[in-house]
Amino acid sequence: MNQRSGGDRETFLTPEELRALRADLDEQRVFRREQLRQIATAATVRGGDRRRRPGVAQAEVRAALAASARIVLADVEAALQRMDEGRYGICHRCPRPIDRERLAVVPQARFCAHCQHAGRPAGEADR
Repeated sequence: MNQRSGGDRETFLTPEELRALRADLDEQRVFRREQLRQIATAATVRGGDRRRRPGVAQAEVRAALAASARIVLADVEAALQRMDEGRYGICHRCPRPIDRERLAVVPQARFCAHCQHAGRPAGEADR
């Protein structure tokens, strides 16, 4: 869709803007996949050598980093799917478009700024 909901269907993202946002999301997807690969490789290499076995704290940090990377990767892939389906840039809570400026900073955003702040419990990440 990439258009404002309503009868007039006013376009709010240009094809150039969509291409740039897709390129950013593709880059983020590659980065997160590589990050997960590196985390898994580091755990395998260190886990096999008892002398270099990481401590509990290191394992917890690695697990937290991997969990965070998986969440961001899922959000990025969902945003790319919304692009493919023509639903990208529309808030999931209201029919308003997400501001260009917000998408430039958080291209995987699912909510407009108003809905993000109104519906977010304290401490929840911006997804």
